[in-house]
Amino acid sequence: MNISVTQYGTVARKRRLLNNHESLAFWVQHFADLVIVCGTLFFFTFLKVGDVPANYRLLAVVALLCVWIIYRRRGVYRQSLGFYKSALRLLAAWFHVLLLLALVGFVTKSGESFSREVLIEWAISGYILQLISMNLLSALYKRYKIMFSRELPALVIGTGDMAVNLVNNLNGNRWLPDRVMGFIQSDDDPLQDDEVIDLPLPLLGGAENLRLLIKEFKIRRVYVALPVAESDIIEALHIDLLDMNVDVIWVPDIFGLSLLNHSIREVAGMPLISLNESPMTSRRSHIMLKSAMDKVLAAIALVAFSPLMLIIAILIKRESEGPVFFKQDRHGFDGEIIKVWKFRSMRLHDDKEVKQATKGDSRVTKIGAFIRRTSIDELPQFINVLQGTMSLVGPRPHAVAHNDYYSDKVNAYLARHRIKPGITGLAQISGYRGETETLDKMEKRVEFDLTYINNWSLSLDIKILIKTPLSLISKDIY
Repeated sequence: MNISVTQYGTVARKRRLLNNHESLAFWVQHFADLVIVCGTLFFFTFLKVGDVPANYRLLAVVALLCVWIIYRRRGVYRQSLGFYKSALRLLAAWFHVLLLLALVGFVTKSGESFSREVLIEWAISGYILQLISMNLLSALYKRYKIMFSRELPALVIGTGDMAVNLVNNLNGNRWLPDRVMGFIQSDDDPLQDDEVIDLPLPLLGGAENLRLLIKEFKIRRVYVALPVAESDIIEALHIDLLDMNVDVIWVPDIFGLSLLNHSIREVAGMPLISLNESPMTSRRSHIMLKSAMDKVLAAIALVAFSPLMLIIAILIKRESEGPVFFKQDRHGFDGEIIKVWKFRSMRLHDDKEVKQATKGDSRVTKIGAFIRRTSIDELPQFINVLQGTMSLVGPRPHAVAHNDYYSDKVNAYLARHRIKPGITGLAQISGYRGETETLDKMEKRVEFDLTYINNWSLSLDIKILIKTPLSLISKDIY
């Protein structure tokens, strides 16, 4: 399909207008929500007390910061969502904001200085007005988009899972102009006579017919959804289509690789695909919030558990000789050696092999068996959290000797160190606490640890912390 330079320039200008408007729509909606959050708080405060005291102004600033971070993180402004999904996503994000504000109020003991009536009215009306604003702006954006967009017929080269997901997402998103007409089979993966592929759209043929299909269906955009291994085919397709006046977009199918916290972004105009990246470096603002939450809760926990820890320390000293605390070398973030604090649960012995405790282990004292089974022996690790070498939630740190043993036996084992180790973690609440006497159990624990790293968020940390007490009742801790 050939179009003139003037026509192409008109299309390009419309596309730029749409892209600029999408960016503008995000900022307008974000600004509207910030105004609503701040305005409703001040309005109900003024009605109640006839003024807006300093503590309410400070609350507004903290609330705006929380909205700024949490709303973007939870994808509140994704235009592809329908009304109900948007309402639920907004509700979840607003609830997280209120929950975080309640946590700050509890820690700072400032909750009593605010009127509960004002806070309840603010919480309810703030959500309702944000929902109304979101739908009003969404309707305006839809009308604008209809004025400046037109349907773009497209083809997808590839028949794998990535290609199918791409088609479903493109054709299922009413905000996108792309309408995929069908699939094209890659020359590198010819169909067998008896092969049946379950595709949501017709398979229009092979890559050798691509140019004819582009003309027949008046295709404006071609998506190449092929694995990285077929880069030579991708380059050949790109060169072959240069004179067809169509957009050629590569959607790399990287999900056959072992990925860790993967992401796609642009830096200085260059596209970057992160196949393996630590959340510690990719999401620094969120990690700072995680660190702040860790240290505040660790300080509270040490104070709350101090009477119990004192009693345990006395019992340990009375039952056997040796120090109350036991500090073991373990690997922390990025494999750094750290000293992990624990209550001593064993009699003094030669620990060169660092053998895991087993059922009926003669090294374990009576009080040691109890504190290991209930995980009370881990309480001193709140000191590690305050020191910054550990987190409340993360992969459990293993002894150095265990890491050396398993590193070449379990795939991606050492990738656990791409985030700070934790007192508890996803593996622990999923039933993989205590002894890992078989390789399968260690592989499963590592699988949960990597799942945690790939899906890390503050809300996930909170869920794990809530579920941890229920996971302490286990028969496999010796």
